[in-house]
Amino acid sequence: MRLSVLLATIILGTTTTATAQKGWEAGGWLGAAYYFGDLNTNYDLGMPGLAGGLITRYNFNNRIALRLGANYGQVKADDARSDNAFERARNLSFQSDILEGVFLMEFNFLPYTHGSKDEFFTPYVFAGFNVFHFNPKAEYEGELVELRPLGTEGQFKGEEYYTVTGGWAYGLGMKVDLTYELSLNFELSARSLFTDYLDDVSTVYADKGDLRRSRGELAVALSDRSIELPGVEDSQIGRKGTQRGNSNNNDSYVLLGVGLVYYFGDIECPDYGSRRRK
Repeated sequence: MRLSVLLATIILGTTTTATAQKGWEAGGWLGAAYYFGDLNTNYDLGMPGLAGGLITRYNFNNRIALRLGANYGQVKADDARSDNAFERARNLSFQSDILEGVFLMEFNFLPYTHGSKDEFFTPYVFAGFNVFHFNPKAEYEGELVELRPLGTEGQFKGEEYYTVTGGWAYGLGMKVDLTYELSLNFELSARSLFTDYLDDVSTVYADKGDLRRSRGELAVALSDRSIELPGVEDSQIGRKGTQRGNSNNNDSYVLLGVGLVYYFGDIECPDYGSRRRK
């Protein structure tokens, strides 16, 4: 009972001290996308992809906001860039376009009021979830080939991984007013995904005979692209059941960008009764 009273007091205190500044904001952002997963285990930042999106935010007060967004990003990676000898010998690569929608709750560390000379900036954090579409591809003989239909890890037809899934979205940023209506948003956000197949790599190598019969030669060629490296002994890469990826860790990606946002203010219905009294 005492805990409930304490929580109610904190919530009421927050809503009474975080005054004013209701209303909608909308805008866009541009930046870069980075992938982390089985084909980028050393957090290489050397292969950024173009990213951008739309921002819609409703401010409940000068501390708390609800945010919706639609974003695009391109992610990619290549084993040839790895410091790990096994990964270089594995020799896999991929790229994928990502289309996502996000639902976030946002908290300003400082009171933030558009047009204020004192409360015109704040760092902020946010958290929520995303739903996104992806479609990993690899370059082969000068052309980009979709990997999912090939069942590169021995998936049966009709049992391939889903290309629409979700994840947890979270991050931090900084808001700075330019004018009463316009503000800049600098933001770093991450996605912890519910899939390990963003890169088409997760478990073990399939039996090449079975793969050839069910999917064809192209599937065999793109399931195992391993090469021999000078000074590296036979690692059994490519043989049935040997490690291709690590299914214990799902993939992730990060978005880094700068946004320009327009504040519409607190749009309310006119008080016709007060007008008539005037």
